[in-house]
Amino acid sequence: MHHDAAEAQSVRERYARRAPQDPRYSLLNPAALLAQQERQRAVLALFARLGWNDLAQRALLEVGCGSGTNLLEFLVAGFMPQHLRGIELLPERHAQALTRLPDAVALTLGDATAAALPPASFDVVYQATVFSSLLDDAFQQRLAEAMWQAVKPGGGVLWYDFTVDNPRNPDVRGVPLARVCALFPHGRLQSRRLTLAPPLARAAVRMHPSLYTLFNLVPALRTHVLCWIAKD
Repeated sequence: MHHDAAEAQSVRERYARRAPQDPRYSLLNPAALLAQQERQRAVLALFARLGWNDLAQRALLEVGCGSGTNLLEFLVAGFMPQHLRGIELLPERHAQALTRLPDAVALTLGDATAAALPPASFDVVYQATVFSSLLDDAFQQRLAEAMWQAVKPGGGVLWYDFTVDNPRNPDVRGVPLARVCALFPHGRLQSRRLTLAPPLARAAVRMHPSLYTLFNLVPALRTHVLCWIAKD
């Protein structure tokens, strides 16, 4: 438990070093907007393949929900607020989420490895670029186990993260697909590559936004993976 608390504090310190309101990730930046829309389409297509035609009946937990942006997307997609829950480690982001989301969305401040998550209670347990910010393998494993325990049979872990290291940012590391499989050894995994490499995307859209789609046709230029890890 002491080790987990130390790693959680390290994560807080890493996030504190990041620039607030970084314009690279603003939706006013076409590269960020196009990447978000690509991910949204892929997630909704996944739900459709699962035969989930009524998302209002599904329960979803997001680990590392930040300021609530992803949970807002799930509300727009058809999830009901009373069936959504988010856990966020950083107090300032948790406070932002409280102001942005309906009161019926359950928001918890704290470390998800220490949260009392009800077992087998969620159709979807979602994480987006959380594990790439965790540099301790044991902490990653404990968080994956907590997420897996919270998934209902017939549900799954929804995973979106990058797979390659960022040489300019020592506070993150890529999570290869083999590592995802190791974190969830009892799951049945399907995946697809997404997201044009952000530096390339920003350069491309400066010439014309349509170049994002053109370059993204090359799988080797995609840096992220979307996974569905099913619990049978």
